[in-house]
Amino acid sequence: MLRLIALTLAALSLSATPLAAQTWPTKPVKLVVPFAAGSTPDMVGRVIADDLQARHPGISFVVENKPGASGNTGTDYVAKAAPDGSTLGISLGGPLAINTLLFSKLPYNPAKDIAPITTLTALPSVLVVPSALGVSSVGDFIARLKKDAGQISYGSIGAGSLSQLCMEAIGLKAGAGKMVHVPYGGSPQVVTALIRGDVQAACLPAIAVTPQLSSGTVKILAVSTAQRSPFLPDIPTLKESGIDVESDAWNALIAPAGTSPAIIAEINREVGETLHKPEVRDKLRAQLIEPAPSTPDELRARMDAEKRLWADVIRAADIRIN
Repeated sequence: MLRLIALTLAALSLSATPLAAQTWPTKPVKLVVPFAAGSTPDMVGRVIADDLQARHPGISFVVENKPGASGNTGTDYVAKAAPDGSTLGISLGGPLAINTLLFSKLPYNPAKDIAPITTLTALPSVLVVPSALGVSSVGDFIARLKKDAGQISYGSIGAGSLSQLCMEAIGLKAGAGKMVHVPYGGSPQVVTALIRGDVQAACLPAIAVTPQLSSGTVKILAVSTAQRSPFLPDIPTLKESGIDVESDAWNALIAPAGTSPAIIAEINREVGETLHKPEVRDKLRAQLIEPAPSTPDELRARMDAEKRLWADVIRAADIRIN
């Protein structure tokens, strides 16, 4: 009888081992996107959630949109969630870095309240003008800008957005006068304004502009990334064109501070595996988005670098949200 009990206990112990070894996921996971449905972070989040769901059929992965306050609302929700791996955030440079320079006070501190997991993706932004403007290069645009700065309007996807900062940096580095900023609710509205001639320039995600190229209504002058984009290999960078401006739009995965290193490491591994899958990479690249997984430390360094990159531009352009 004692031998039978011992064997039973041993069997129970062995059957429990895989469950005990699993650090994540152990309960339903919510991926919070601090922007509206249809935004790039939302699309990236849903691609990742779908793959994780397929790999863990017993666990639900739900994308929840919590837009507001330039991404601060949803990011604050993640920062204040239980640090158990059940609430993650799909965020980007604004709420993770730049907004600390634009808002007099945030409801969270990215340096203390956020645990970085991995960079997810990078996507090129482009300097685009209406074809009717009659410029064919960055040099032409800068010459026009220096001549008629006060009459040149540029569109952006909102005050303090990367699209505004990029345009202000271009004007600053070119030594041109100040352009007129016209904020819109999103990239589609800016593209429409460009086509109608309501604004004369914009710096936007490439995917928002490329569908319009065949119509000949807009022209891409440069990409804002450090190197030429594999999606637009014939388009020069701003630096190649003589303007020392570099702007890389990226998305990242975050957790609440206090999440255990073991859980962070497991999520990093799982999501890295997702981003390396050919079918996932194909879905992202169809939107001109490049998978860009990283370590948590690399993401933290990127957040810090983003603040340093834009501090002078924000100060020179006197950009404040509140």
